[in-house]
Amino acid sequence: MPIPDFQSIMLPLLELASDQEVHTTQEAYERLAAHFRLSDSERNELLPSGKQPLFENRVLWAKFYLDRAGLLESPSRGKFRIIADGIRVLSSNPGALNEKFLLQFQKFAEWRRPGKAGVRDEDKGFGPDYARTPEEILETSYVALRDTLTRDLLERIKSCSPRFFELLVIDLLLKMGYGGSREDAGQAIGRTGDGGIDGIIKEDKLGLDAIYVQAKKWEGDVGRPDVQKFAGSLDSHHARKGVMIATSQFTNDAKDFVRNIEKKIILIDGYDLAQLMIDHDVGVSTVNTYAIKKIDSDYFEEE
Repeated sequence: MPIPDFQSIMLPLLELASDQEVHTTQEAYERLAAHFRLSDSERNELLPSGKQPLFENRVLWAKFYLDRAGLLESPSRGKFRIIADGIRVLSSNPGALNEKFLLQFQKFAEWRRPGKAGVRDEDKGFGPDYARTPEEILETSYVALRDTLTRDLLERIKSCSPRFFELLVIDLLLKMGYGGSREDAGQAIGRTGDGGIDGIIKEDKLGLDAIYVQAKKWEGDVGRPDVQKFAGSLDSHHARKGVMIATSQFTNDAKDFVRNIEKKIILIDGYDLAQLMIDHDVGVSTVNTYAIKKIDSDYFEEE
């Protein structure tokens, strides 16, 4: 079954606490996962950032909403228990709990009221039918923005001259920690022209090993024959490591080929190239930075 949204988790979470004992969030993850019959893969599904399981994030937000409404309390970090209003809610046998239901509680209604800036709930992504947590909205929006930037960047790469593309590759490899100095890298790329080898670049700043590079603006997909030719060029140089960078895509046959040979050849297609440029700030600039902060519980610990 699909992972329940955080509002659907609120009632089962409150019922879990109905024994009036102190429970841990880890216990809630386990018992609620069993309640919703989630598979291991569903439990392990991550937010777009890959930093937290989606289900656990939704459980925490369900707990947070119930706490804001005054139905649960947190006696210490990572623990919670039901309080009087929570018991009364359960005794009324509600069919479900959601944000609209919680608005009857003054504490929750005051929290949901627009702030000093007059920002409305719907402008913040909240509402009676709101199902995704703030992290989900933020991270999904980030992924969408990054994907758009990646595609726009790839179009610009394809419109560059071959010489500019070589310089772009140099800048990227340097930002990734390869190539030693820019002068070394500039001399290495675009000079050999030997059997499909476009350059040789240092793997580390000391030059202890070398990576053979082929970087071209292919119009169509790059197939197995092109990759085999590059692998053969490595043999002629007694080399074991290579990188193929293309502005287009590699076929499945090409990918299967490099997975089944002893040499280490990395294939970087146009989309991956643009992603690496974004990660290493090549050809892009930061417009805005948003710092996501949380309460430092240690700061408020009183001896």
